[in-house]
Amino acid sequence: MAQTHRRPRTASAPPGLRAVPADPAGRRGVPVPRGADAPARRPLAGRRIALVNWRDPWQSVAGGAEEYAWRMARHLTGQGAEVVFVTSRERGQPARERRAGVSFRRMGGAYTVYPLVLLWLLRHRRRFDAVVDCMNGIPFFSPLVLPRRTPVVSVVHHVHDLQFNAYFSRPVAWLGRFIEGPVASRLYRRCTTVTVSESSRRALRAKLGWRAPITVIRNGAPAVQRLDTAAPPADLGSPALVSLGRLVVQKRVVRIVDAAAELSGDWPGLRVHVIGRGPESVPLRERIAEHGLGGRVRMHGFLPEREKNTLLSRCLLHVTASEFEGWGLTVIEAAALGVPTVAYDVDGLRDSVWDGVTGWLVREGETLSEVVGRALAELADPVRAAAVRQACRDWAKRFTWERSGREMTTLLAAEIAGRERPGRSRAGRSRGAPG
Repeated sequence: MAQTHRRPRTASAPPGLRAVPADPAGRRGVPVPRGADAPARRPLAGRRIALVNWRDPWQSVAGGAEEYAWRMARHLTGQGAEVVFVTSRERGQPARERRAGVSFRRMGGAYTVYPLVLLWLLRHRRRFDAVVDCMNGIPFFSPLVLPRRTPVVSVVHHVHDLQFNAYFSRPVAWLGRFIEGPVASRLYRRCTTVTVSESSRRALRAKLGWRAPITVIRNGAPAVQRLDTAAPPADLGSPALVSLGRLVVQKRVVRIVDAAAELSGDWPGLRVHVIGRGPESVPLRERIAEHGLGGRVRMHGFLPEREKNTLLSRCLLHVTASEFEGWGLTVIEAAALGVPTVAYDVDGLRDSVWDGVTGWLVREGETLSEVVGRALAELADPVRAAAVRQACRDWAKRFTWERSGREMTTLLAAEIAGRERPGRSRAGRSRGAPG
């Protein structure tokens, strides 16, 4: 089928970023986060910080929130802090562990972790200079048991809201929304909150009535290593699409399979590669069989980092159908390898995808297959495709974990300094290792 090239929609720099003027050669500039990089400092030397998160990065359904927490923990450790990462425990994981200078304390399962962590914080409430409380829909309620002189920084990646409906009965989902909204907003009203995108900041105010001050500390981008440059295998597909991330309900990967079925007539060589694991793998296989797409959609499961990046870099387009994201870490992973993304115009993703420049957003009234088809038509033009790939790489370079960690360090140092009473010695607290 002959493809026509459409002009991309006019794009402006996402909120919170300024655009770099075009260079003399006429290339379009890419946005740069406000604030120049500053030399690293060590203002947290000798400080003890507890970071509580629902999961850790090595659990089977860990995602971007766990990567964020781990990156922050490692950076804080590098700035002289003694960090304890408190989380749940999957079968086979040790209750105690130390990785890259970070101490881990694991307790409880997916739901019992909340009361157990609260009791653990109560027991060790006077041993920490600050607590980073990561809220994944449900908070850990740490301000209830900590002394008021101990600052709590709340991390909220995105508003869950209707996401509760996908997992729980109506009464339980209502309770989850009530805790996330009125309860958490009141409990954390004196705690500085960190979120990862401007749209998540707006959603916290508008949907949850969040009262606390909110600052944005974005995700970083992975360092891109040299990849295998051999010719891609013949069965990769032309075009080759890729979906990267956890296979869970809210990621809606079945929609990508549906889109592949709709586009197969216009793009006979199209193939879809699904990278990731999770409980939705079974329904996904059923949908693939239902459409008769066994030869077009390949489920790779979990792939080692290098193998994952090699496959990702060889694909033409990354597609995500998620409707709940704080930022979209997989979008930046793909962009770092020069791969643009099609995503829905929802909180978080509308910040990580620069519409018309580093990808395409599915607006209200449009379907995923329509926008993927339009993206493929544009990318069929080699000049347009090269420009998009370069814009993606330039965009991803603007986000580094070093910058994110430095911003978190500065925030925590200021919070600790603001709570300390004049003349109070750091040595005044018990420094025994928490049990």
